[in-house]
Amino acid sequence: MDDHLLDWLTTLDEERLSRVLANRPDAIAAPWPRRLDTLARRLSDDFAVMEVMRGLPLPPLEILQASLVIGDRAGGDELARFLGVTAAEVLPWLDSLFDHALAWPGPDGRLHLAEAVARWWTAPCGLGDPLVTYLDSWTVNAEGLRRMSRTLGLPAQGGRRQLMTRVAAALGDADRLAALLTGAPDGTVSLLDEFAWDGPVRGVEGNRFVSPGSPEKWAADRGLLYRTQWDIAEMPREVALALRGPDYHPPFTPEPPELGAVPADPEAVDHALCLAAPHAVDRAAALLENTDKFPLPLLKGGGVGVREVRRIVKESGCTEEETRLLLEVCAVARLLAWDEAAGGLIPTKRFDAWRLEDAPARLRVLLAAWWRMERSSLRRTAGRYPTVLSDDPAGETVARIRWAVLATLATLPPDTAFASLPELVQAVHWRAPLLDGVLLAECCPAILEEARLLGLVTCDALTSLGRALATLGSAVAGDEQDETVPEIERDPGLVEASVHALASAQRTALFGADLTAVVTGPPAAELSGLLDRAADRESQGAASVWRFTAASVRRALDAGYSAESLLEELRTAGTLPQPLTYLVKDVARRYGEVTVTTVGCIIQGSDPGLLAEIAGHRRLARLGLRLLAPTVLAGTAPADRTLAALRDAGYAPVPVDDTGEIAIRREPQGGRLILLPGGRVAELEEPQAPIAEPPPDPREHARRLMETREQERHTGQTWAVIGRMATRLPTAQQSLLGFVVDRGVRALITLSDGLTATISHGELRRGVLDAWCEEAGDYLEFPLAEISSVTSG
Repeated sequence: MDDHLLDWLTTLDEERLSRVLANRPDAIAAPWPRRLDTLARRLSDDFAVMEVMRGLPLPPLEILQASLVIGDRAGGDELARFLGVTAAEVLPWLDSLFDHALAWPGPDGRLHLAEAVARWWTAPCGLGDPLVTYLDSWTVNAEGLRRMSRTLGLPAQGGRRQLMTRVAAALGDADRLAALLTGAPDGTVSLLDEFAWDGPVRGVEGNRFVSPGSPEKWAADRGLLYRTQWDIAEMPREVALALRGPDYHPPFTPEPPELGAVPADPEAVDHALCLAAPHAVDRAAALLENTDKFPLPLLKGGGVGVREVRRIVKESGCTEEETRLLLEVCAVARLLAWDEAAGGLIPTKRFDAWRLEDAPARLRVLLAAWWRMERSSLRRTAGRYPTVLSDDPAGETVARIRWAVLATLATLPPDTAFASLPELVQAVHWRAPLLDGVLLAECCPAILEEARLLGLVTCDALTSLGRALATLGSAVAGDEQDETVPEIERDPGLVEASVHALASAQRTALFGADLTAVVTGPPAAELSGLLDRAADRESQGAASVWRFTAASVRRALDAGYSAESLLEELRTAGTLPQPLTYLVKDVARRYGEVTVTTVGCIIQGSDPGLLAEIAGHRRLARLGLRLLAPTVLAGTAPADRTLAALRDAGYAPVPVDDTGEIAIRREPQGGRLILLPGGRVAELEEPQAPIAEPPPDPREHARRLMETREQERHTGQTWAVIGRMATRLPTAQQSLLGFVVDRGVRALITLSDGLTATISHGELRRGVLDAWCEEAGDYLEFPLAEISSVTSG
């Protein structure tokens, strides 16, 4: 923890502290900190600081780099002078850094930076370490410093610190360094300029640093370059700044690059949205239904092969781009998962629940999965798409690029489209400068195409649905591997936008005497599903056409419809012509002329009396046994279950394989399985995803922290209260409980009634311990007198 940060936090008023908490949700994540020292530790965490920096635009990051270069004397005025701008241009961005607790002012007005900032930038503004870092290293001893001082024409008397101060002052003076370079060998100036502007670390020829008269040796003897390895050299910060000259100012771009915009027809944008959103839900359902019938195998190296993608394209009616995108979206949404028994990807239990939801809810599930998906389905590398569902090393960065692209588009006024892709890439880079520039330019077109397929971008403009998603930012995106329901699915703004996007979906069709059904507009998912079950889709687009055939009607009857129920559902979608009614009834009349029975297993025996006894056994009734022949029984239960039931009833059956040979099979490993509709297999008990408690309101929590600051007790009072009230505990356990209060450590407590709890971040008040309980996910009160034991957590 940084003591300077804690000192600054104690000086903040409620308004500033609430802004810090609002900008740093990581600092008030559960368990919510209730003391300023705990908050300071959260704010100074290295990973948290780096995460915050990834979300900042370019100007505050440029200020951080400039502050690192200036060092201890950094302040508002010094920063403005170094950057070559006015203080008024710097102060708003500096204030933003304060609100994110990445920097804060000391009592003397100088800036203090979070320690992780310096670890992120080892070469701020392309400059190396301060000169004292090289002079104070083990590679330069006192005699070397004296020799360097004499070479520079400086006094060689005094201690090591005095010598270092003189050398640093001489090499940091631009005029003295310019005069020194007048006597340098040919090529020295160009060599040093390369390090000053394109360094500070460069590869060199090590032999030249020991060759008399070479520019490398001349520069090394005077402390202008330092070799850290035989073929690697570095230039100190002060030397590079002196070579860049007094007129050098680091880049500072407080204004974003201009993003050209053109007007977009709002009616055209909204119409395209109302076509794309229902189509995305419809195609996702069709794709999942296809994998329900035919499990999707994976390649040995991982991912779905091109052949399988093309098969789905042909059978489901999706385009290749839609198939690639929706396969990965459905996998992230946990609607599609690998199943060992099926030997491929199949729909999960979540799909069974998903298809029963209304269309807007289904759309939000897809959008939430795309928003946190750590890959780009349509990004081309060397002109080729990546393998579907393959690993992407840049996955997390791709997700950040997606958030930045939509956030940048959201800055444009409504009903406005971006003018050119290069300008959009530049604007995104200003907004998220720590993203890889090459990857950003590569991913941006793919992300826009994916957004078009989902109805988020149409006519190069952000739709109302896309704007609702973009305003949520990355805070609610969640992690791709997180199985909890993301907050994005329940966001009121996105709910309203998704309902609007699907409001114009057609729920009726025009049935023709030629056995066709035409939907003029985007079909609702329910209508599309009904027609897909009973007819064959012939075309889709602005209008979709289905054709009824004897085979398609028989397919609907196979799915469980009767002639009456199918006709009743079709009538809800429109008026049925007589030829269609005749077709359905005629197919139903001939349906079932021949029956095919599914048998779980076959039981054979040489004694007809024994098999008759087994068939009539009451305890075996649940096996669904029926006599096919005097020596053959058919059962509905699988073989392993039938074997177990027969053995429990006192018989001694043995399993046989397809050849009739006795086979001993290993019991399957893992948990219990259940057969789902369509022959799918999944875990019988799916773990329930925990619902995280929302963090406290930043302003309310800031007020609480300020009240706690006024009421903080000294450590000695903690031990006294625990010793007086927690009488059931021995002295050692009382001490451990004190650490829970004073240091926020984790411990396991047991109460007198036998209940246990894992606690941390405790506070004492009126004879009770108010601490965070991991099992409850909240702060609870535990009477000190009832705590019977405390152990380290």
